[in-house]
Amino acid sequence: QVQLVESGGGSVQAGESLKVSCAASGLTNGHYCMGYFRQAPQAPRKEREVIVVINTGGGSPYFADSVKGRFTISQGNPKKLLDLQMSSLKPEDTGRYYCAALPCARGYLSHDARSFTYWGQGTQVTVSS
Repeated sequence: QVQLVESGGGSVQAGESLKVSCAASGLTNGHYCMGYFRQAPQAPRKEREVIVVINTGGGSPYFADSVKGRFTISQGNPKKLLDLQMSSLKPEDTGRYYCAALPCARGYLSHDARSFTYWGQGTQVTVSS
């Protein structure tokens, strides 16, 4: 059984940094699309927007335009930890951050939340101006 557990997050002032980590268990030896999605407080129908996605088999990550240059992603070995380092945080970064995973072919990236199979419980990030 796949389990994803987020940790980190919290409340900070604009311009500060935070890290969110995702610990994964139960993954098989195949490749996965893994990443973080954000559910903003004002999101219609509680939609989750992609922040960053990687393929555990390698290749460049996909970052949402809104976080490029401010957020970085790092993957533990073999696939058990995924760290999202967030810098220069803005109030619009506020939301609940979810870790998600999906079995994926090597080299493929999905950034549609609806296609992801496994989800963590989420962790709250609040950025005040």
